[in-house]
Amino acid sequence: MERLQKVIAKAGIASRRAAEELIVAGRVKVDGEVVKTLGTLVDSSQLIQVDDTVLKTEELVYYLMNKPSGYLSTTSDDLNRRTVLDLLPVKERIYPIGRLDYDTTGVLLLTNDGDFMNALIHPKFKVEKEYHAKIQGLLRKEESLLLKKGVDLGDFKAQPARVYDVRYDDKKENTHVNIVVTEGKYHQIKRMFEAIGHPVLKLRRERFGTITCEGLKQGEFRRLRPHEIKQLWQLSEFGKV
Repeated sequence: MERLQKVIAKAGIASRRAAEELIVAGRVKVDGEVVKTLGTLVDSSQLIQVDDTVLKTEELVYYLMNKPSGYLSTTSDDLNRRTVLDLLPVKERIYPIGRLDYDTTGVLLLTNDGDFMNALIHPKFKVEKEYHAKIQGLLRKEESLLLKKGVDLGDFKAQPARVYDVRYDDKKENTHVNIVVTEGKYHQIKRMFEAIGHPVLKLRRERFGTITCEGLKQGEFRRLRPHEIKQLWQLSEFGKV
């Protein structure tokens, strides 16, 4: 027996929190009866419907992709632009965990496990994301300190970042830098550097938690290994593996 909202999340319909909202809204039926009570226990023999669609329990899957530039981190696009799912043709209905911009490359995780997704992207769990950025101009020590203290972006203040391996290009015109954050707001890295006067020219996510793209060419993907999934769960729960 499992809680109804967990079964819905496992089926890839929604995250557990969104599944709870579906239940409370009266959009879920069990054996033909509307169920609005959170925590209702169900088993595999029962007929579960969401908006009259019969629930089919999917295997939980977890993928790593080395995202290339020129693809949207979404499941579909109204303008018919290419998405990361064009590179990953699987039978399960999977979703990117967080976003990488259209022109940003590197580590992208995808899954149909809503709880896993929420644990990795919610800022309160503080799972690290590391990026390598090429930025316009020369990054000075005092500007790095601003990033380390947390930059005010107007609508929110970014949490303190870790900045290291700062080096200038041969012409002393631009800077290469690694930055580690525990948030994942829309365009956050680009906005942080723009706020201190250094627009991002290139951006690559090097690491998500403990996961890197080592061994994968751009556009390639693989399933996460069981120990990698366990490590990510541990990072979200305890902050360490």
